Amino acid sequence: MFSIGDFARLGLVSVRMLRHYDAIGLLRPAHVDPVTGYRSYQAGQLARLNRVVALKDLGFTLDQVGAILDDKVSAEELHGMVRLRRAQLEARITADLARLRGVEARLRTIEREGYMEDAEVVVKKVAPVRVAQLSARAASYDTEDISPVIQPLYQRICERLGAAGVPMQGPGIAYYLPEDDGTVLVHATFPVNLDTDAGQVHDFEVVDLPGIEAAATIIHRGSMENVGPTFQTLAHWIEENGYRALGLAREVSLHCPPDMSEWVHELQIEIASA
Repeated sequence: MFSIGDFARLGLVSVRMLRHYDAIGLLRPAHVDPVTGYRSYQAGQLARLNRVVALKDLGFTLDQVGAILDDKVSAEELHGMVRLRRAQLEARITADLARLRGVEARLRTIEREGYMEDAEVVVKKVAPVRVAQLSARAASYDTEDISPVIQPLYQRICERLGAAGVPMQGPGIAYYLPEDDGTVLVHATFPVNLDTDAGQVHDFEVVDLPGIEAAATIIHRGSMENVGPTFQTLAHWIEENGYRALGLAREVSLHCPPDMSEWVHELQIEIASA
């Protein structure tokens, strides 16, 4: 038998926590002295204590922990819970990091308010183009919602074009369409030379992107997470030069090596005289 202090040290918990577990019936002492009230524990109770602590650290409430232990959860089942919880925590960390990067990018945009980028804005005509595309829905225009959608789409469209033996005829083009429910339909495309009337069936869409008579264009260098200041420059230029925007931007991937800091995109916004 072990005193509560010794048992706490062996189980790597506090005496206060053991008293709480006793009070709620989660881990009763093996013996309580009727005169002194001193609690004593047996070594075999460490197994239950280990499960209590593990389940609590997995995020279960103490009531849930008690219910799970009453069902005599096995070590194998605990390992399964740990694996599930690890996956949940990793997903949360990934989402939180993406959110943090988005906040940092937004702050950089705020810092550059009122300053024009060195990049030159060029007005040009954009020819219509036939593209192979894959689409998916993002929760919003926020970078943390767009990036996890657009990047896998590009990977999948590349794989499917390769499997179909269809060569890409130009750089990737991304465009976005807002939905009534606030979500965004994300399209990842590559120009292709395919006859839509040939009766061929592919695991991607083949559509014609209309031409743009006049597009204000600007080059963005670096990760698209930091595209805010470039869009800001383009917006100011459009307004200050007497134009109005007619549609949402297209993003043309001119250079996309593994190092995102070396990425080069052309942003295109259709314009007309205000």
